[in-house]
Amino acid sequence: MTVESVEPEPQIYAKGPGAPHEPPLAEGGVVLLGHGWKLARDPLAFLVRLRDRGEVVRLRLGPKTVYAVTAPELTGAIALSPDYIIAGPLWESLESLLGKEGVATSNGPLHRRQRRVIQPAFRPGAIAAYGPVMEQEAAALMARWRAAGTIDATTEAFRAVVRIAVGCLMHGSCTDARAERVSAALTTLFRGMYQRMVVPLGPLYRLPLPANREFNRALADLHLLVDEIVADRRASGQKPDDLLTALLAATDENGDPIGEQEIHDQVVAMLTAGGESVGSVLISLLLVLTEHPDLADKIRAEVNTVAGEGPVAFEDVRKLTYTANVVVETMRLYPSVWILTRRAVTDTELGGYRIPAGADIVYSPYAIQRDPRSFERHEEFDPDRWLPGRSAEVPKYAMSPFSVGNRKCPADHFSMAELTLLTAAAARAFAFEHAPGSDARPRIGITLRPRRLRLRPVPR
Repeated sequence: MTVESVEPEPQIYAKGPGAPHEPPLAEGGVVLLGHGWKLARDPLAFLVRLRDRGEVVRLRLGPKTVYAVTAPELTGAIALSPDYIIAGPLWESLESLLGKEGVATSNGPLHRRQRRVIQPAFRPGAIAAYGPVMEQEAAALMARWRAAGTIDATTEAFRAVVRIAVGCLMHGSCTDARAERVSAALTTLFRGMYQRMVVPLGPLYRLPLPANREFNRALADLHLLVDEIVADRRASGQKPDDLLTALLAATDENGDPIGEQEIHDQVVAMLTAGGESVGSVLISLLLVLTEHPDLADKIRAEVNTVAGEGPVAFEDVRKLTYTANVVVETMRLYPSVWILTRRAVTDTELGGYRIPAGADIVYSPYAIQRDPRSFERHEEFDPDRWLPGRSAEVPKYAMSPFSVGNRKCPADHFSMAELTLLTAAAARAFAFEHAPGSDARPRIGITLRPRRLRLRPVPR
């Protein structure tokens, strides 16, 4: 997703004499698939190990050469430089979902215009107006859990965040049934898209195999749902002050209404970010509350101090500093967006290495945010590392959960408020235990989250 324009920082070059040179090649490539098989089998470990080969490393994905970046200062340079655009294997795999005309995939003037339409929906005053929706959905979530012996955290988290996204940005244009269909479709799509990214064997994905048929059904259903949401709003004649109304009223550079495809792609982008990305973080937060009951107790104590005997309110969120630090630390260790790609638009240089025009670059927030050179006790869950005095020790760009530069997510404050409120409500109301069938191992797709989290909420 996108945001404000930021002046690019200077590109980072080699400090020594001599022309840029070719980066080292990663180990373990195989014929035809290159390093794609490692990215498919154990991508997190593979990307973490790349730092041992250097700050820029060459990979082979099928017939393509891709450049992996492992140093935070270089990922910052990529994000802030006009020499790199949104493109590459990740975005190519997402194209069938996000299209080419949405804010998530567009570049240049189109991207800037779309940002101007979207950004007002995420200004502080607008976010405060979403408070009642977040409070209502948090209360409904807690009520469902009190009546349940066991919960499927994936289903529950995605239902909650999709309903919040639609309730805030599209004012209730999505029924419960539609919210569940959106969640189910995104789960299937993001799993299949990751495979298409790391093993780019295009013709095989067009064969009538069961996995391909399931993927195509999910894709068709999600696009149908978006068309239904837009059509229902138009038919209603209503124009609430929300993002969907702004999209329907938006004009292009010539003052003409934007096209139907652009509206469609923008709604898909909002549902994808508000559902899959935020939902994955919420699932990881529930895992943290389950496996770190001492942290859950600290959150509960903070909530009781701030909110008293009443329910957690939106206006309490800014005072829940420890809870917010738990959210941030969860995003550090379990980032939903764990892999990103860019494309060089000109011959350039990065960390002293030559990057040719048209080359694809890949980097992993997961690997960057677990780098022992940036974080003491890098594998330890420590919310206090985000206290003001300690957070200043973190190197620049070593922790950018919402990205930086002109691709920074416009909904960063919205998402933080939503996640903080839901985490506070859950920790105050319940202690969590793993239920039979729970599998906390990471599920690798375009996003990262626990594989199958089944929990028993025990009322406090």
